[in-house]
This record gives sequence, structure tokens and C-alpha cells, in this order.
Amino acid sequence: MVLSKLLKGRRPFHKDATSKELGSIGEDEAVRFLEKKGCKVLDRNYRTRFGEVDIIVRDGQVVAFVEVKTRRKSSFASAKEAVGTAKIERITKASLEYLNEIGGDDYVRFDVIGIEVSKDGSFEVEYIKDAFEVSG
Repeated sequence: MVLSKLLKGRRPFHKDATSKELGSIGEDEAVRFLEKKGCKVLDRNYRTRFGEVDIIVRDGQVVAFVEVKTRRKSSFASAKEAVGTAKIERITKASLEYLNEIGGDDYVRFDVIGIEVSKDGSFEVEYIKDAFEVSG
């Protein structure tokens, strides 16, 4: 697991944003963050009968399935803690469906990006590569 943090300036996070709006803005910021790291976005909000994967990227020879958690600063759980066993199972099943769809036998990684938003609209990005492993 690799953890990196990046502090950013102010962005269009509004203190009265709904959870859905906050999540959408957070996903946009996560995409910008990943692209700056050299990743190529393959898909966003990939939906299957099992659930949704927020972002799918190619990072060199690896296809990474990225779960994004955007939270207000007052939240107590970390981004990684917010991704529970049931969510991991849904992401895993959706990722298998995606790989079957594209016919790839690429290396796979599961990442989590946490975005913590302060009251003044500033935020911090926490990027956890290989946040969880899948066996079997």
C-alpha cells in the first residue's frame, strides 16, 4: 500500500453542497489528481448489476479501479475505513465484469482516494494505492 497526500488550494466546494454534489465535485478533483500523476482515465461511474466503480484508469501496465470518498472535515472515518467489506466485494465483481468486457488480462490494482473538504472550501487529497487486495 502506498499512501500519498497532496494539499490543494481552494476549489468550488461550497459549504452548503449536498452529499451528491460534494461527491461529484470530489470525483472531478480525483480525476484531475490522477491525470497529474500520469494516469489515463478509461471510464468513470462504470455501472454493473453488482455496483459502480467511480473511476477506472490505466497506470502504466496496470488497470486501477478507484473508489472516491469525499467527506467534510468533520467526518471521523478515514477514506480507507469508509470502504467496507460489502463495497470491496461490489467493486471486485464490477472490475471482473469490466475486464471481461474489454478482454484484458492486465495487472489490476484497487485504489482509494479520500478528499477531505474544509469549511472554507480548501481540501486535501489522500491517495491510497493498493488499498485492498482480492484473493481467489
